[in-house]
Amino acid sequence: MLSIENLNGELTEKQLGEIIKESLKDFSSVKKVLLIHPDYTRTDFTDKLVPLIYQELKNKVMSQIDSLNASGTHRAMTIEEIRSKLGLSKQINFTHYYNHEYNDPQQLITVGEISASFVVEKTQGELSRSIPVVVNKLITEDYDLIIALSGTLPHEAAGYAGGLKAYFPGISGPEVIDLLHWAAVLIGIPQIIGTADNPAREVIDQGSSYIFDQIKAQTISFNMVFEEEHKVIPKGLYIGTDYNGFIEAYKQAAKASSQLHVLYLDEPLECAVQVIDQSYDEIWTAGKGSYKLQSPGVMAPGGEIIIYAPHIKCFHSRSEMNIALRQIGYHCKNYVKKYLESNPEFSKNIAAHVINVRGAGSFDANSGKEKFDFKVTLATGISQEVCESVGLGYRNPDSIHQENFVKPGKLWIENGGKYLYKRKIED
Repeated sequence: MLSIENLNGELTEKQLGEIIKESLKDFSSVKKVLLIHPDYTRTDFTDKLVPLIYQELKNKVMSQIDSLNASGTHRAMTIEEIRSKLGLSKQINFTHYYNHEYNDPQQLITVGEISASFVVEKTQGELSRSIPVVVNKLITEDYDLIIALSGTLPHEAAGYAGGLKAYFPGISGPEVIDLLHWAAVLIGIPQIIGTADNPAREVIDQGSSYIFDQIKAQTISFNMVFEEEHKVIPKGLYIGTDYNGFIEAYKQAAKASSQLHVLYLDEPLECAVQVIDQSYDEIWTAGKGSYKLQSPGVMAPGGEIIIYAPHIKCFHSRSEMNIALRQIGYHCKNYVKKYLESNPEFSKNIAAHVINVRGAGSFDANSGKEKFDFKVTLATGISQEVCESVGLGYRNPDSIHQENFVKPGKLWIENGGKYLYKRKIED
């Protein structure tokens, strides 16, 4: 494994170029390359790495390079968006730009199955069924090298993003995405997020092992760690090859991320405003602003999380998922589990999302009443009527002013959804 980091400063383009050259020195005979990259919802320094990777391989014998957008259930990207994400100048042209369409059976192949007994063990008996390992079939084609780029931040369903998650569920089928996120909710998001080793990550590793059994190409992982201060600042790059190398690079990246992206509070918050930037254009992704404040003791009982994003006008950019989200609304875990008993075909991925955003609470099945530990309020382009119809609070975005939230018990958070908050532990 190779790595370079400067957690107190910034990695230069020269440093990035040198480690990329070193990491690719043994791939001199590579002709056909597939590059798997993060999508538009991920802020990272993919745009700095890809031109360097491209040039290094072009200097060898590469004759074809294709890109695959590891979008999960997010919307497809235009070629212009992909080229911008990859930092491609007019002089650089990829052979093909692929979007991963998770619900198109023609793009998918089944490569294995995670046993029900494994899932039962990892969810402590909450989920008793197998998970088919379904993945984009491009990874089984005759490429010489598959490159996976990923950014590493605390993540609700994986502990930290990055590494093998690019495959499973990044380029997986709908059942994988549904069940993986549902399993994470059943395990417990506060117990997963911000931990490098956890039962959800073990499910990801297990599913990915079946995928790697079917890959004929050599594989290499570039894990990025960064900060955002008006621009993306590269802090670390961790590179591993093949299955075990992916895991080792991920763990090193997660260790660095834990030092940069986890912030500790002295006292619980009565109110926090998560300022969501333009890279999150739907509640589906902006919801990170809620669950990154849900670690024990962070929010005071009855406190309020405000997701401030005037540019957001929908729950999901895919119309069928937007409709489903408005159908179920945002509820606590036990309410949603009861709902799924009556609606067993409902998307487990959507079910997981609504629980993640709404947070901890209780449900009385007899009265149908819910009680929550804290409030979740949208200050977005979504109307008050719609917010209240799905069980979320509403504030007019024009009423939100930073000076009102810079005082004891309140917190104004720029780069909303990017940092995980925890309470300091008393000595």
